[in-house]
Amino acid sequence: MRQSRKHTKMAEAGMAKSKADKTVKQTNRWTFAMNIGFFAGLFWGAVKIIEHYFHFTSLVPGFLVEPFFKRSFLLTWEGYLVGWAFFILFSMAATLLYTALFAKAVGPWVGVGFGMGVWALIFLLIGPVTGMMNWIAYLDWNTILTEACLFMLWGLFIGYSIAFELNDESVREPFPQETNKPQPE
Repeated sequence: MRQSRKHTKMAEAGMAKSKADKTVKQTNRWTFAMNIGFFAGLFWGAVKIIEHYFHFTSLVPGFLVEPFFKRSFLLTWEGYLVGWAFFILFSMAATLLYTALFAKAVGPWVGVGFGMGVWALIFLLIGPVTGMMNWIAYLDWNTILTEACLFMLWGLFIGYSIAFELNDESVREPFPQETNKPQPE
C-alpha cells in the first residue's frame, strides 16, 4: 500500500511535469518588436555604412538626420555613429508600427512590401520635402536601386522575424517539430 502511494505521487508529478512541458510561453509582442527593431537597425545600418564606403550610394549613412546636422559633420566618423544610432531608433519605431499593423501577417511578402513602402515614403515624399536628399529625379540609379534593395531587405528582416515568432511560422518548416523516432547518426 505504501508502495502504491509512492508510485501514485510519482505518476502525478510526472503528469504535472509533462503538462508544464507542453505549455508554450507566450512572447510579449512589443518587447519582441523592440528587440527585432534594434537588431534590424544595427545590422542594416552597418550595411548602409558599408554601401556608402564602397560608393554604391551617394547618401551618407546619417541621411535621416540630415535636416538636423550639417553634412560636413555627417561625413565624419562621429556623424556615421549618429546616423547609425538614429537608424536603429528609426528601425525600432518602424518595427513597432509593423507589429501594430501587420502582426498577424504570414510569410515574407508583407515585410518586403512594408520595406518598399517605407522606402517610397522616405524617397518620394518625406526626404525631398525635409531636405534629407534631392528629389528622386536628381539621384543616380546606383543610389536609387541600392537604397531600394536595402529597405526591401530591411523590411523582409522585420516582417519575417515578426511573422515567424508571432504566427508560429515554424509549422511551415520542412522537418517535424517533435519526433520520437531514433535518428541515424
